[in-house]
Amino acid sequence: MKGQIADKLNTEERCELKDEDFGIPETREFPMPDAPHVRAAEAYFRYAPEDKKEELARRILMKARKFGVNIQSPTILEWDQEKSGR
Repeated sequence: MKGQIADKLNTEERCELKDEDFGIPETREFPMPDAPHVRAAEAYFRYAPEDKKEELARRILMKARKFGVNIQSPTILEWDQEKSGR
């Protein structure tokens, strides 16, 4: 299972998540209920629709702080720098 999420969400678990647990709540894409899923969202960020990347990046950063995940993606980190005015 190297490189995969240890506990992939099944349909029932995914349905139980709140909209705020998703990187893109409108379409319930990029679920992030825990640290492994935050890392997965970071890894799949490049596949997100261009018009949703800003929202997704900010949500990934928010969840990363909550779960203690160190984000490595320069593209995602740019949104954090813009927000803080660096």
